[in-house]
Amino acid sequence: MDSVETIGRVIAESRRIVDGISPDQLGNKTLCTEWTVRDVLNHITGGATYFARVAEEGSLSDEETGQLLGGGDNLGDDYKGAFHTAADRAMAAFSEPGVLDKQVKLPFGEMPASVALNIAIFDVSTHNCDLAEATGQPMQDTELLQAALELGKQMVQPEMRVPGFFDPEQPCADGATAEQRLLAFAGRRV
Repeated sequence: MDSVETIGRVIAESRRIVDGISPDQLGNKTLCTEWTVRDVLNHITGGATYFARVAEEGSLSDEETGQLLGGGDNLGDDYKGAFHTAADRAMAAFSEPGVLDKQVKLPFGEMPASVALNIAIFDVSTHNCDLAEATGQPMQDTELLQAALELGKQMVQPEMRVPGFFDPEQPCADGATAEQRLLAFAGRRV
């Protein structure tokens, strides 16, 4: 599976989950213990815009990065519409010829856009699981979750395991589902 195809599948799963979130669920707690459903949704919506703009422009200012990745309201009054608009922009940006060969700057360093896209695949897949769990929805694309876990294992280094980024990997039962294994690897207690 190539990275653009994979992020397309991640975003398709995100769209399904976001469309299944009712307004009364926005305040639900998530496994991402500091964030509610609305907070996680705000993060992935801003994240989609952030990654699209990084692919388009190469980098963003620290202020813009903070706004998009959690410091500002990226949802407004239409959380579903805001997410779909951001997801459309991300897919368009990463579908441009040659974009994966560009160098981009993320908060933790410069890298090829292809590596940044793999980070997004892992991060958004994890947050899809957070949202599904918090709103009682099933994860449908379990093959995708296994791919995201493998990417996470390649990318998440010990120095990245700090509160607010990735908590330490948590124990997980031998017979755990793909969703539980991904969440435990990302530091969620399952």
